[in-house]
Amino acid sequence: MTGFATPGDIAHRTAAARNAAVAAGRDLGLEITEGEVLYELFSVVVHLKPSPVVAPEDLRRAEQEWEVLEPLVTDENEFRKAFPGVELQPVHGDSPPANIFASTNGPLFSDFELVTRGPVEWDLGGLGPEHEAAYDRGAAKNGLRALDKDVLRFVNAVGAIRVIAYLSCADQLPAMVEFMQPFINQWRDTEPYA
Repeated sequence: MTGFATPGDIAHRTAAARNAAVAAGRDLGLEITEGEVLYELFSVVVHLKPSPVVAPEDLRRAEQEWEVLEPLVTDENEFRKAFPGVELQPVHGDSPPANIFASTNGPLFSDFELVTRGPVEWDLGGLGPEHEAAYDRGAAKNGLRALDKDVLRFVNAVGAIRVIAYLSCADQLPAMVEFMQPFINQWRDTEPYA
């Protein structure tokens, strides 16, 4: 039968988790001088100092952008006023190519937790000009409207804010930081959505 963790066992686990978080951050190129344990019970949450993944100016920008974006995301009437003529329809909500599998019986889709109603641009956000052009060719062939550049800008801005929000879990999922960093850098290179 397994016994209870002693204070020494807990201290050892906490130190190992702190050291692992610091090492993971440094491996990702962050300048870290200290890992401060913020919480320890079922898991250990570590604040990496002084080099956050998202700087204070990034956070301010994200909050300012969300003030503009949030009504367009949460209120269909506000969306329609901002983008007249752009219809809403069921969309996958998270459709990078990795979530579409080309089977012998046609495409199979996965990862449905973000299914919603939105503009067709929602499923093309972040995929880039090559995929956008491919969509527009298919739309022209099938008598559908081309992508709206203003809606794409909106969708990409919302996607960037989602990435920034994911980073609130960076201490629990350090591998996500490396995956998200190119998206953050790309967002920093764009004009603010305000």
